[in-house]
Amino acid sequence: MELTLLGTGAPEGLPRPDCPCAVCASARGTGARAATALLVDDALLLDLTPGAVFAAARAGRSVAGVRQVLLTHPHDGPAMEQPASLPPAGRVPDGQELTLISGHRVRAVAMDAPGTGYEVTSPTGERLLYLPPGGAPAGLPDRAAEPYDMVVLDVIGRPDAVARLRAVDAVTAATEVIAVHLDHDAPPARELDRRLAAGGTRAVPDGTTLPVGDYDAMPARPRRTLVTGGARSGKSLEAERRLETFPEVVYVATGGRRDGDAEWADRIGLHRERRPAAWRTEETCELVELLESDGPPLLIDCLSLWLTDAMDRVDAWDEALWADGGRDRLRIRVADLVRAVRGTRRTVVAVTNEVGSGVVPATPGGRRFRDELGRLNAAFAAECEHVLLVVAGQALVLRG
Repeated sequence: MELTLLGTGAPEGLPRPDCPCAVCASARGTGARAATALLVDDALLLDLTPGAVFAAARAGRSVAGVRQVLLTHPHDGPAMEQPASLPPAGRVPDGQELTLISGHRVRAVAMDAPGTGYEVTSPTGERLLYLPPGGAPAGLPDRAAEPYDMVVLDVIGRPDAVARLRAVDAVTAATEVIAVHLDHDAPPARELDRRLAAGGTRAVPDGTTLPVGDYDAMPARPRRTLVTGGARSGKSLEAERRLETFPEVVYVATGGRRDGDAEWADRIGLHRERRPAAWRTEETCELVELLESDGPPLLIDCLSLWLTDAMDRVDAWDEALWADGGRDRLRIRVADLVRAVRGTRRTVVAVTNEVGSGVVPATPGGRRFRDELGRLNAAFAAECEHVLLVVAGQALVLRG
């Protein structure tokens, strides 16, 4: 089964007409995307969009043999002229199945948002799942009968849809996941590719033809990632994005609770609301034990607070005790953590702070924390395949 993506953008396309935003302004060349439409084996058209016939011709395909046109979602805006060469477009009721003269079987999949998804099975057995913008499958079984060969969906808008499909083994390591319905809320170019690759997915230019069922190795997802940056830079959000397509994640909060601190409670509440409901939270600084055990991915937020706890435990704030063995005890704790990171088999994304680029702390304890955090960050980063610096909400790749 061959799939040609006649368009890969949101219903309004990218750039949006008359939109002055930075993403739309930079969406040129291969970055420009027509509304998403899929041509399957030149026999089935999923979503009829303006210019689909010409898009097929530009891709070296023909719609002359299309026997069925199916819509996944309501198309807003002015009425679209029905090309004379195509059969009337329609939608299949949820759960119903139809068989095309070409031998393809199409089953309508219920969504948790307006629209219809379509599961397409080729005459030779390859399986494709295509979902509408902003939609995820509703009522998934505890375990899929078999995985899909390819899934095409709104990864940026609904990363949880990928996580749900992975949770029931409908998406496995052998499933190719393609991001479509790309709008101006998606980052441009390289940043888009980087973010999608972190979740084991990718985007392709309009007009790309993909064989469904041929394994196409994705860029290797890094096992260990360190995300660093200043206060309110967006580093925690960046770390969360890297794991949002995983079905299960353990969020390791090293800051714990602070009784009577309303501002701290507000910070924790905002982070908790932003995280997927399926994620599990552990409030602990015992990172070595977690890293050495098997389990789902870890998101550690953050190393700075872990270091604060570690320095508390060795009396690092007392000059005499620091000189009388405190320094050595801290170095041992840090070495144990770094060793555990090096040997872990879990996917790990850790967040830390950059505190050495501003004003020199006024106290010996403050300067000691700054120096030790710099050493910890460097040692931890040395064990990571991927290191990111987040500045003003923008992720800069330092390694990987």
